[in-house]
Amino acid sequence: MTSPLLQRHGAVAAGGADAGVGWHYGDPTAEQRALAAGGAVVDLSYLGVVTVTGPDRLSWLHSITSQQLVDLLPRTSTETLVLSPHGHIEHAAGVVDDGTTTWLVTEAAGAAGLASWLGSMRFMMRVEVADVTDRWAALGEPIDAEGGPDEPVTWRDPWPRTLPGGTRYGPADDEHPGAERPWRIVLVPRADLAAAVAEREATGWRLAGTWASEAARVAAWRPRMAAEVDHRTIPHELDWLRTAVHLHKGCYRGQETVARVHNLGRPPRRLVMLHLDGSGHLLPRPGAEVSLAGRVIGAVASVARHHELGPIALAVVKRSADTEADLLVACDGGDVAAGQEVVVPGEGLSVDRPAARAPVARGLGPRTALGPGQL
Repeated sequence: MTSPLLQRHGAVAAGGADAGVGWHYGDPTAEQRALAAGGAVVDLSYLGVVTVTGPDRLSWLHSITSQQLVDLLPRTSTETLVLSPHGHIEHAAGVVDDGTTTWLVTEAAGAAGLASWLGSMRFMMRVEVADVTDRWAALGEPIDAEGGPDEPVTWRDPWPRTLPGGTRYGPADDEHPGAERPWRIVLVPRADLAAAVAEREATGWRLAGTWASEAARVAAWRPRMAAEVDHRTIPHELDWLRTAVHLHKGCYRGQETVARVHNLGRPPRRLVMLHLDGSGHLLPRPGAEVSLAGRVIGAVASVARHHELGPIALAVVKRSADTEADLLVACDGGDVAAGQEVVVPGEGLSVDRPAARAPVARGLGPRTALGPGQL
């Protein structure tokens, strides 16, 4: 679906997963600054929206996804993942309940698939699932607040707060760069999208494109289903146990992998932010190879040109790659040097990983001398 806001003078269309909305509206730097100052709105109407109704909706979603949802209060936001039996991420969704309906905000390309999978899991539960993307549009706002009783359905991004039952691999919540990114998504009837934006512009806000919102997301190390996730991704690799996984709830598909990797440590890969050398004015494409000492160790997931940090990217690399080394990123026109900012540490251990009762693998804990007769 193409947003009516693309008819604005100076609008440049976004591509990829954001297709259908504005990448920028003529001045991406000014739009980023307005967003950072808390005075801009972003058209996110490319996002998908799925609803679940019925008296069993929360207990049912709780039983089949990664988050604690059975006791979710109205107008309280969280997020959840649908995992494969092997713990790989298949869907991610922001979750908020209005008292009668649970709203799932997800990637447009995955909305139909998510609705279809949920529908196949209904069995005898009293729930109804609908993909309502064609009726509801999303707007992004730099506000750190839940929606009020008189506001539209609003999902407040919990990132990077470590939610109850979650854990973290990266820095403490108040030291995390994502703490500087207030963000929420407001759902409006799709027919009222332009009017909702005009309402905000009347208060002095500016319309900003996804160039601005994506630059803020990358700088906040915020993972996204359409970018940082591939068919092998487990949540530990992206530090997504902060906000999307509850480690102490009942069984759900993929839980065994979540628990095993949390207990043993060492996820296969890790998310890293790259500060790209901008002297050559080259930017890599998503999917570009990341190399160290002549060997490919991963790939770029998201790329942005930030108004203060310059060219930056999120990449997923081998966990064992040296966290201190400068990397090379493949670009059209030549490789670009990149410094790392560690998101998931190289040792691959969360801050509350249970102490091992016995050695589980070489390098996972302090070495102790073996006594006589021990192997």
